[in-house]
Amino acid sequence: MNVSTFSALAEPNRLDIVELLRDGPLPVGEIADRLQLGQPQTSKHLRVLNEAGLVEVQPVANKRIYKLRAQPFQELDDWLETFRRMWEEKFDNLEAYLRQLQEPDHRGGDKE
Repeated sequence: MNVSTFSALAEPNRLDIVELLRDGPLPVGEIADRLQLGQPQTSKHLRVLNEAGLVEVQPVANKRIYKLRAQPFQELDDWLETFRRMWEEKFDNLEAYLRQLQEPDHRGGDKE
C-alpha cells in the first residue's frame, strides 16, 4: 500500500475525478466540464493522480484520455480487507456474547 495513494485521494477534487472515471475513460475537457473545474486545475489534479499510479493517460489525436488503473485499487482493497476481517471477527464475538446473555441461566429472576 502506497502512502501517495492516500495523499492523492485525500484532495476532494481528485477523489471526484476518480469517482467520475469509475464509469470509464474520459478526456480532460470532459472531466473539467463535468466537475466544473478549469482545465489547468483539472490537468494538475490528473498529473498528481497519474504520478500516484491511480490513472493512466492515453493520447488520442489531440486529446488526452484518462482512465483508472486497476492495480492500485486492488491493493487498496486488499489492505482494507484486513480491517474488514478484524471488524467481522469483533462483530461475531459481540453476537456470541449477546446470545450468551440471552440464555436462560444468564437472566435475572430465572434462578430457583
